[in-house]
Amino acid sequence: MTTHDRAPSATAIRPVSPADFPFLHAVAGRPDMARFVIDEDDTALAAHLADPACRLVIWSPEGRPLGFALFCEIGNPSGRVELRRLALAETGRGLGRAFLAALVRHAFTELAADRIWLDMAADNDRAHRVYLAAGFTHEGTLRRHWKRPAGDIADLLLFGMLREEWRG
Repeated sequence: MTTHDRAPSATAIRPVSPADFPFLHAVAGRPDMARFVIDEDDTALAAHLADPACRLVIWSPEGRPLGFALFCEIGNPSGRVELRRLALAETGRGLGRAFLAALVRHAFTELAADRIWLDMAADNDRAHRVYLAAGFTHEGTLRRHWKRPAGDIADLLLFGMLREEWRG
């Protein structure tokens, strides 16, 4: 495995339960997250928990929740898994790479993905750097594609990683 895979074990990833919803709201509802992560209501979060093609997970390498993410398209015949809603409780601590490495490892080992893909708002410079450093490939740009809750429309950058690239 590559150097970007050296992070807390996949056991630091656990499923979200409804008791975790306040944590998800606290993170996604922060003003600095508003441009990049949607704070879904409890009904939408519960729908993700009930959907067999989705896994809403918490990252807690220090024994307390530090981030969350949503995996979608699990079981897709092509082996692809989409990674959505990545959010850290605390930014600026240098945790982004470890968080992403744990999520990638989880997708390839626990979810049996052959390919992981994600998108991001083009103006999210921090995420852009982390995705490239983790070994993701920029695969394209969807211009003026996502209408944010605030009403502005953002370009989305598409990134992907194949299992063989992760294995190095």
